[in-house]
Amino acid sequence: MTPPLAVASFGYHEVTDHPATAGFQRPGALPYKHTRAAFTRDLDAIAAGPCLPERVTDVDFTRPGRHVLLTFDDGGKSSGTFLTEGEIRYLHSCGHVVGSHSDTHPDIFREQPWDRMIEEWRVSRDKLAQLLGAPCTTASVPGGDSSPLVLRSAGAAGLAYLFTSEPVLRPEAVDDCWILGRFMPKAWTPAARIGELAAFRGWRSALLVRQLKGLARSAFPRLYRQYVQRTTRESVPSAADRRPAPYHQ
Repeated sequence: MTPPLAVASFGYHEVTDHPATAGFQRPGALPYKHTRAAFTRDLDAIAAGPCLPERVTDVDFTRPGRHVLLTFDDGGKSSGTFLTEGEIRYLHSCGHVVGSHSDTHPDIFREQPWDRMIEEWRVSRDKLAQLLGAPCTTASVPGGDSSPLVLRSAGAAGLAYLFTSEPVLRPEAVDDCWILGRFMPKAWTPAARIGELAAFRGWRSALLVRQLKGLARSAFPRLYRQYVQRTTRESVPSAADRRPAPYHQ
C-alpha cells in the first residue's frame, strides 16, 4: 500500500556514450553508467507515470501527496571525466539543485568516525555554497553505505535533505533533516521496471533485495571491505582527473 506521502526517487550517475571518459574510472562505477539511449528510455517510462519529476526543495513533506525525484551522483559528465566549476554553476543557473556528495567520497561512509562524517558534509557544503553563492542544503550518501549515525550526521552538519540508496517511498525526518530513499538504476535495468517504480509499484520487492544484500554485508564485513577496496580502485588514475567536491543534483 502506498503511504499518504510517497516520494519515488531515482539515483542516476553518468549518462554517456563514452564511459571511459566520464565520472569515476573504477569497476564499481561501471554498472551505473547509462547510455543516452537507455536514459532516454527511462525518462519516457517515468513520463508515462502519474507524476512528473520535480525539485526536492519544492516538495512540502508535511502534506500527503505523490512525488517523483531524479538525482545524479558524483558530478560526472558525458566527456572529460568530471564537471568543472563553471559547468556546476551553469547547472545551478538552469534551476537544478546542486548538493553535497561528501568532500572526498570515502569508502563505506557508515564506518567513518562521527567527526569525519561531519567534516565531509561541512567542507563539501561550504565549497558548494561559496561556488554557487547560495546555501547548500541537500546531499546524498556516497557509496550508499548508510546507518542511523550517517542519517544523524546530515542534520548535525546543517543539511535539510539527505538521499540514501535504500529503495523506500516514505520520507522520514531525522534531526531536522528529511531522509529520502532512492532506487539506483543500473545500466541493464529494464525501462519497464523504471516505469513500474515511477507508478509507485514494486518498491517492496526492491527493498527486500536491498535488505538481503545488507544482511550479507553485515554477516561478512571483512569480505565486504575487500570487495569495496577492489571495486573502488581507479583503473586509469591521472592527475588530469582532479575534480571539485562531488555533487548531487
